[in-house]
Amino acid sequence: MSTIALTAPAAMPPAPAKTSGYLVLAPSCLVLTVFFALPMGTTIGMSFTDGETLAPTLAHYQRFFSDGLSLAGLYRTTVMSILVAVCVTVFGYPVAYYLARSRSRWRAVVFALALAPELAGVVLRTYGWLIILEDRGFINDALLNLGIIASPLPLSKNLFAVVVGLTHVILPFGILSLTTSIQGIDPNLERAAQMLGASRLSVLRHIVLPLSVPGIVSSLLISFTMAASAYATPALLGGARFKVLATMIYEQVLFYIDWRFAAVMAIALLLMMLTVSFLGIRYETRRSNRRTNSEGVFS
Repeated sequence: MSTIALTAPAAMPPAPAKTSGYLVLAPSCLVLTVFFALPMGTTIGMSFTDGETLAPTLAHYQRFFSDGLSLAGLYRTTVMSILVAVCVTVFGYPVAYYLARSRSRWRAVVFALALAPELAGVVLRTYGWLIILEDRGFINDALLNLGIIASPLPLSKNLFAVVVGLTHVILPFGILSLTTSIQGIDPNLERAAQMLGASRLSVLRHIVLPLSVPGIVSSLLISFTMAASAYATPALLGGARFKVLATMIYEQVLFYIDWRFAAVMAIALLLMMLTVSFLGIRYETRRSNRRTNSEGVFS
């Protein structure tokens, strides 16, 4: 009579201690603490102290909210950032859709052209736009020589020039964000809708656009925050009269040596970006929850 030998399974290795996870995060936490948390804490503390006595004070914040120039700079920064975010998303969406759906050999060329602006520095690209948009630049010279206009158009040293320059700088980031979102949409949904008689425009409107909202929100937030914190492009294309918070902070630190008032401006800029980011993330979270609940009801 034969017997079958049963062997006990090998003992499982002990689970790694929880401390190993903290050790993995330690380098990142150290870098964030040294290069972000400490400088930010110093900036916040500086904004609440008097420059001579180092006593706690709210005078710098009172000055910011009572100073018309500071509030105008905050308003100008907000409007500029919103316009840049909308332009980047609107102009980048068709390119992103082509990159996500095309199988043509030209796809690699379009992708390279979309990322080409990042191969040059921000200052170099900004000077290029300055040559194109200034009063004696390429556009105005061409229009004057053709007799279309009698005097140069005000294309530089204003909001228009800054929005154009920042859109060119930030557009690759918006395209990448939108491309990733559109690639996550199942192409079979579009094919099924077309087979049922939907036009190409209806497919884009009712299927692709709603499903790509996370990418649109991401593109808007990235573009807004990058535009709000930009310095070189507003300083060069906006001129001396077009002041945003980034250029005003630079002036307060370098020319007026008023670090505490500059810290207030920096905190106002940070709070503005955090508020917009919070609202965008909150909107996307609620939209995702509503979509999940509706799918649960119909399933």
